[in-house]
Parts: sequence; C-alpha cells; structure tokens
Amino acid sequence: MPWKDPAGKFSWLKAAVFVFALYPALWLVGRWFVGDLGARPLTEAIHRSGDWSVRFLVFALAVTPARAVLDFPRVLLLRRMLGVAAALYAGLHLLLYVADQKWNLWAVGSEIVLRFYLTVGFVTLLGLAALAWTSTDGWQKRLRARWKKLHRWAYGLTALALFHYALQAKINAVDAIFWFGLFAWLMLWRGLPRGHQGRLGSLVAMTVAAGVLTAVVEVGWYGLATNVPVGRVLQANLGFDPAVRPASQVMVLGLVVAGLAALRRMRRRRPSVA
Repeated sequence: MPWKDPAGKFSWLKAAVFVFALYPALWLVGRWFVGDLGARPLTEAIHRSGDWSVRFLVFALAVTPARAVLDFPRVLLLRRMLGVAAALYAGLHLLLYVADQKWNLWAVGSEIVLRFYLTVGFVTLLGLAALAWTSTDGWQKRLRARWKKLHRWAYGLTALALFHYALQAKINAVDAIFWFGLFAWLMLWRGLPRGHQGRLGSLVAMTVAAGVLTAVVEVGWYGLATNVPVGRVLQANLGFDPAVRPASQVMVLGLVVAGLAALRRMRRRRPSVA
C-alpha cells in the first residue's frame, strides 16, 4: 500500500504525499464536471496534466538532496511514489491528447512524428513508463547493479520533459524556465564534491549560480525562440522581482533551503538540558 513504510506500518508522511499526488487529478475531474476548465477544457486538462508530470519529476529528483541537506532520511520513502506519479500524469497527458484528437490513433501517430515537440514528449513518456514499470522491489532484485544505471535515465528524461514543456509553451515559457531553474539547482548540487554538498557556503554559491543560469536560459530562450526583445528580458531579470522572474524565484527558494539547513545544524549543536 502506498501509505505504508517498508516495515508495513502506516506512514503519515507517505499518506500525505499520496493524497498530494492524487490532488491534481481530482482537481481536474472536479473542474471538468462543473465546467470550469475554460472554452477548451480538454486542452486545459492536457496542459495541467503535463505540468504536474514535470513537477513530480523534479520533486522526485529533490528527494536525495533533501535527505542530505536537511538531514531528513525518511524523505527517501517518497522517491518511488513521486516518480511513479510523474509517469502516470505523463500517461494521462497523452491519453487526454488522444481524446482531443477524437481517438484517431493514425492522426496522433503522425502528429508525434511530424511535430518535434510532440516527438520529444513521446520519447520522454516511453522512458518514464520504463522507469515506473521497473521501480518495484522485484525489478530492483532482478536487475541488481543495472537497476541504478537504468534509473539514472531520470536526469536526462527530466531535461527532455522540461524541453518539451518549453517548446509547447512557446512564447509563455516562464513556468517551464522556473522548473528548469530548480532542475539546474539539483544538478549543480549533485555536481558538488560529496564533502561540500551540505556546506552552507556551497549551497549559497550554488543557488546564485542556478539563478544566473536560469536568467541566461530565459534570455536565450526568448532571444532565439520568440520575437521578444532580449534587452527587455535581461532588464526584467536585473530588476530581481521574485513575483515575476524565474531566476529570482529559484534564488529565493535556494536561499530558503540554505536557511533551513542552517537551522537544522543549529538544533543539532544545541546542548541538551539535563
């Protein structure tokens, strides 16, 4: 059961995340029945399910850094659930697209072949399906050392998912760039030497680097993929508006994580009162 830990005991943490994983799907169903998904409900549902697939992918990749940086070992119980949720929402994303195409599989197949952003998305879905299928304890035992190699594909698949996200968003790629920034933070953390992954100075420097990289990607994206003047995007990033710019949001979240890590360390060092 998804709400039980490996010992078979009820886990409030897993139960809460299981409900959180179900919430977007239940929200879509509720909005569908009350007619609150706009003039093109299927299109809105397609976009929302795809958005959540990307988010759950990034959440799954954040599990190991959260374990190390925040000294929270129980978070490891959530990695499989978050990864499977990402694959299921990607599957729902495709299913809704097929429904939008009137269940014409020939039209769907030709669109996937002819439209580059759909090709990228479909390849990502196939990869996620493979990881979800082999995520069980049984497959882990069968594949042994190869299991870890297979599941390292998650990094590349997340990058592909973010690319698909930005391509389908076109001119309004702010959300995709924000999630790319979080992904960049996670990848920079993994690139740190093991002894530096928990150091506050390294976390702050890495956060600044992730923010700068996010700003560079946003400027580059709008400069190459749209007609929005690069100068306007660069000026907006230099303004450091946390409510608007993805780079600012990534840096704020990274600094919050560094602050939480500092608080954890202070609590561990506090002497106990006899």
